[in-house]
Amino acid sequence: MNTGPIDKNSARRSFDQAADGYDGAAVLQREMADRMLERLDYVRLDPRLVLDLGAGTGYAIEGLQKRYRRARILALDFALAMLHRARDRGSWLNRPRCVCADVEALPLADASVDLVVSNATLQWCNDIQGTFGECLRVLRPGGLLMFTTFGPDTLWELRDAWAAADGHSHVSPFLDMHDVGDALVRARFADPVIDAERLTVTYDKAGELMRDLKVLGAHNSTSERSRGLTSRRRLAAVEQAYETHRRNGRLPASYEVVHGHAWAPEQRQVEGGVAVPISAIGRGRAFEL
Repeated sequence: MNTGPIDKNSARRSFDQAADGYDGAAVLQREMADRMLERLDYVRLDPRLVLDLGAGTGYAIEGLQKRYRRARILALDFALAMLHRARDRGSWLNRPRCVCADVEALPLADASVDLVVSNATLQWCNDIQGTFGECLRVLRPGGLLMFTTFGPDTLWELRDAWAAADGHSHVSPFLDMHDVGDALVRARFADPVIDAERLTVTYDKAGELMRDLKVLGAHNSTSERSRGLTSRRRLAAVEQAYETHRRNGRLPASYEVVHGHAWAPEQRQVEGGVAVPISAIGRGRAFEL
């Protein structure tokens, strides 16, 4: 299953460039993280190692440390500049360990992690089923995956405005929550639960939304994107088209937030039904800060 194709090099550059201003603009992402972490309050788990997958600047780390005071936190992201900020999170006695790597090829040993959390990251994966497979591989039997990502109704107003202006792809694609659930099942997770909610951020002008997206590093990184510079005339056309969505004096930016969690089975199975022994071989390429 494919959400892309996402140009990973382009996405990595965008997030590296966004690191300095990211926290100031990431209002929605913080709200998503808070809501995801609240769901952990209803889960009985005493993890020794927690993996924050796509940690960014590490906002979720302090919330994880408060819930799991004895756990070690591992922050993993493909943008090195983001991790430089994440490594300063937490108390001085319990800083997270930070690893720069791609979430689609985790440089971690099999069955080495008790809990994987991931906030607003999976939409940057080209193979979400393969990414879930990597999460399952590194989880210990009985471990938990908890995540948020974006559904296809995200930023539909902006997509509509761009379509009216030039017809090019300017908003990255997002998977339907049912496809996300199917990918979890095919990756052989147990008891997957998927639901979605709608969140809306409002703006006075469409240009404010586009500036926020630029500050967040959330550029369109699909390989089909237009490679030319966007003219002022075209941006003005987008802003004019966006005006058709104005409600109560404000312009809405809609986000479909997909929540999901699933468990690593107590025994790993292959096609023939034979239990697979768990090895301790790391994969992928990475370096630690």
